[in-house]
Amino acid sequence: MQGLLDEWIVIWQNRPHDALRDPDAPKRAFTPNEKYAMLLESCGYVPAPFSGEDYVELLPERWQAINSYGIRINHRTYDDAELTPLRRQHSGVADKKGLWEIHYDPYDVSRVWVRDRRSEPARWITVFWKHRVGVPFGEMAWDHAREQVPGGTEKQFADAAAALLRRAHDGPGSEEKDRPARRSRRDRRVAARTRATATDRPPPEPRTTEPVPGDATGSEVAKVIPLGLFDPLANPWSRT
Repeated sequence: MQGLLDEWIVIWQNRPHDALRDPDAPKRAFTPNEKYAMLLESCGYVPAPFSGEDYVELLPERWQAINSYGIRINHRTYDDAELTPLRRQHSGVADKKGLWEIHYDPYDVSRVWVRDRRSEPARWITVFWKHRVGVPFGEMAWDHAREQVPGGTEKQFADAAAALLRRAHDGPGSEEKDRPARRSRRDRRVAARTRATATDRPPPEPRTTEPVPGDATGSEVAKVIPLGLFDPLANPWSRT
């Protein structure tokens, strides 16, 4: 394996390839190393896709204690069985007075991530909100839902947020009380923002194994249904 790697680095990367050409010099074939150097000169770096942990690292952070009930953020309770050994424990970060590093997504309050530094290497623990309503929504919709139920409980806030998501997805209802004229301007604005930032698809359901038409030998061919033409000007929210 080492011999193959050395051959690839020494020979392949320094050999001109017919497919590596430049519009300014079409008659010349470049080596992979030369094209890599040109990329660095033009972009400054080689873009690489982020991993899931990279995205979590870039999210906003806050430092909190992990209590017996879990984690409380903006009147929402997050809890998971993986937090059991961390409850009421010191995180090991003396500069933060033993609090735990928590990353959150302002546009999706359904979960948070807790960094467990006591493991080697450090790992992220995904902790879900105990009142999941099916589709993601952000802090703006949550704050608006809390205003609809002054002095309510967390469960009542979650129900109000779920009702807002239904209005955002389904649009104005046929009943008089659901017409836009009956709702405040801020209510319509929050519903529109939630509709623009949330996913309108329900959570994935577990796959079930269905029998394939025809016998086991596959003698029958399934009917081919062609896809329709894509219309970029169509309203995607009106699709059924």
